[in-house]
Amino acid sequence: MTEDQAYSAMFIFLEEAWKRTRSDGLAMILGDMSLLEDGTPADPAVVEDWKSAVSRALGGESAGRLTLS
Repeated sequence: MTEDQAYSAMFIFLEEAWKRTRSDGLAMILGDMSLLEDGTPADPAVVEDWKSAVSRALGGESAGRLTLS
C-alpha cells in the first residue's frame, strides 16, 4: 500500500466512524485532512503529522502495541 493509499484508507475509516458517532472531534480531523483542488490537505500541518505517523509505523514503533499512550 502506498502512502497515498494509506491516507485514503485512514480518511475512509475516520469518515465511517464519524457517520456512526457524529463526533465533532472526528469532523475537525476530517476537515483538516480533506484535500484541496491542488491535492494538499486543508490544514498544511497534516502533511508533516501524516509523514511522521507513517515513519513511526514503518519503523515498527506501534507493531503489536496498538494501545493509547
